[in-house]
Amino acid sequence: MVEYTAEFTAEEQALIDKEFSRLGESTYLDHAGTTLYAESQVLSAAQQLQRDVICNPHTCRATGDYVDQVRYRILEFFNTNADDYHVVFTANATAALRLVAEHFDFAGDGNFHYCQENHTSVLGMRQLVKAKGIYMLTKDDIELNVLDSPATPATAPAAAAQANSLVTFSAQCNFSGYKMPLTVIERIQKLGLQQLGKCIWSAESQPAARDVARNYYVCLDAAAFAASSPLDLQRFRPDFVCVSFYKIFGYPTGVGGLLVSRRGAEVLRKRFYGGGTINYAYPHTMEHQLRNVFHERFEDGTLPFLSIVELLQGFRTLERLVPGRSIERISRHVHGLARYCEHQLKQLKHPNGAPLITLYNHAGYEDRAKQGGTVAFNLRTDAGDYVGFGEVACMAALHRILLRTGCFCNVGACQHFLQLNDDTMDAIYKRAGRICGDYFDLLDGHPTGAVRVSFGYMTRVQDVDRFLQMLRNSYLVIAQPQLRFNFIEQQAELLPKALQQRARRLRPRLLQLAIYPVKSCAAFKIDSSAGSWPLTKQGLQYDREWMIVDMNGMALTQKRCTDLCLIQPRILGDQLELHYAETSCSVPLSLIVQAANSARCHSKVCRQAIEGYDCGDEVATWLSQSLGLEGVRLLRQSAQRSAPGAQQQQLSLVNQAQFLLVNRASVRSLQFEESLDETVDRFRANIIIDTGTPFEELAYTQLRIGDTRFQVDGPCQRCDMICINQRTGERSPETLTTIARMQSGKMRFGIYISRLPTDTDDRPEQQQQLTCGDVIVVS
Repeated sequence: MVEYTAEFTAEEQALIDKEFSRLGESTYLDHAGTTLYAESQVLSAAQQLQRDVICNPHTCRATGDYVDQVRYRILEFFNTNADDYHVVFTANATAALRLVAEHFDFAGDGNFHYCQENHTSVLGMRQLVKAKGIYMLTKDDIELNVLDSPATPATAPAAAAQANSLVTFSAQCNFSGYKMPLTVIERIQKLGLQQLGKCIWSAESQPAARDVARNYYVCLDAAAFAASSPLDLQRFRPDFVCVSFYKIFGYPTGVGGLLVSRRGAEVLRKRFYGGGTINYAYPHTMEHQLRNVFHERFEDGTLPFLSIVELLQGFRTLERLVPGRSIERISRHVHGLARYCEHQLKQLKHPNGAPLITLYNHAGYEDRAKQGGTVAFNLRTDAGDYVGFGEVACMAALHRILLRTGCFCNVGACQHFLQLNDDTMDAIYKRAGRICGDYFDLLDGHPTGAVRVSFGYMTRVQDVDRFLQMLRNSYLVIAQPQLRFNFIEQQAELLPKALQQRARRLRPRLLQLAIYPVKSCAAFKIDSSAGSWPLTKQGLQYDREWMIVDMNGMALTQKRCTDLCLIQPRILGDQLELHYAETSCSVPLSLIVQAANSARCHSKVCRQAIEGYDCGDEVATWLSQSLGLEGVRLLRQSAQRSAPGAQQQQLSLVNQAQFLLVNRASVRSLQFEESLDETVDRFRANIIIDTGTPFEELAYTQLRIGDTRFQVDGPCQRCDMICINQRTGERSPETLTTIARMQSGKMRFGIYISRLPTDTDDRPEQQQQLTCGDVIVVS
């Protein structure tokens, strides 16, 4: 059992708690986004602004002295000095990365390398760097360069190399909290890269396989790392270090820094210049001269001097609240909390023993050198299906717990940990239209992001326990999703606007409608792009209204002729078109027109007699030629047919009930080696939903889709027709055996439902419709 060992004394903890009493009943767990400022910190900053005259440092020497004092404190914080590093103030770490991207001199043939698990801001550097090639490294590619690895780099720079390559990676991943071994910095600088990485772009049609004539420079994104871990620039000497001070102190925002080593300074070539960065600039010629002091050349325009001066209060507050090697102690504190949290999350299990949590990290939580104070994860149901992170965000917010969900501006880490291949990435971002920061959390049951909690020096173990208790109460004690949905929907107005939108999308929705105009032939599908479809007393309009009969007048099904699934019906205008291969034929949709030109005929469906109209010789001949069968005819239902039993509901040419509903979550659990859509098609459902929980539909008794109410008539007992792939006509017997194995010999899959009558059924002008996207409410 992992217990939390307190880093701070009782007196220290009491002082910290007093500084953050404004949290009240709220629990803040997003310190990777920003830490919180202490009350005395902003009070002291306000008093200084009231007491002192702080104005433009170009005007006031005292302000310039304040700013220089902050530079010294920053260098001291990172255990270095002005002889080794310059401090350039920027708006934030992103601006620091941009500065490097814009001004790094690749000397023509240099390459730009970055890590897959980098923040979006590093990916943005690709748009500005003037490199010969751009390469993506994985975490493992970078770790090939640790100091204790064999000294056989594939890309060792030549002694007289003229080109410069830039390698950028994060000291700590803002997704998982993993800390990159900083020993790779010296190795890369001296010997180059063991692996170039995946070429994303190249100025050459065929990028070189080896890289032996380049000097290597390292840009370290330390925004997440520096907030709670000591960065010793005497020991590790990256050429560029990017930081955001609000992540360390909470206040002020709008000020970051770029630390540039003496070596790094030699390869930054300033292009743009603004006020304060030049000795002179002529308007009548292109002549200008940049300042001699390095940081003055790169700090364009007037600095945010008030924010910079207020950083002094940040340093003082940190040292007062966490005395004695503050950042080292903070590192131990947040790692201890993360280790405790991770262990407790692993203990959360459903009654059937299935874990509630899937964790995302590279190295576990035992070694503080490898893991920071961040825990990333997703929730799962007792059946192993994922719970959308948007739902978790709503539930946490209503319990006054502030945490982060999504990809955290780190799509590469999402891609790695969630195992998203290239096609899935396109499905999420291009086809489904997801954007960074939204709450589109599941795609076919697979998560598109995660939940993240991260800790700061003011986080208490009680905060972690409160978060854990919220998960227990919401997802283990309350096992039914419907109860969680009710809880969230009843309090949705208390949520932020973005989460209010997500709260409205908690319940499952109607994903797709499918009608089968010709019994046993392919589906005509209605999805969100097509909108709505009318309902009749028999079911969905035109569903199973036609069927193909043999020369004896008996219904032809896929059991006898699998090629029926290759006949594709389309409803266009006033015609039903039938397509097979490159040929087609059509019949009128109007029953009146059909009756005027047709002979009456009789057949049977499920031993029940039906009456119909023969649709004529033209379509019969086309069907015979397409299917290779003589004497087949197309018949259209002409008289009402009632279901057996007390309800006496009207039926089309269906076998048993008006509608068949299938849950994609149930289909997904079968895990066939074909696309999910292909497997769904095997079950020939009219109504397709996705609840996220397999087979929960088998327990339904009634449901409402939009404004239409349905009763459940029972499960669909399956036959070997589901073994037929509806796109190829090929049989695969394992379909039925898989279902039998999962249900202990039963062959149930999907449910039959019937529409409950309303007082508007006899009013044609008020015909009901089903619309893709309709909310589904289960009772």
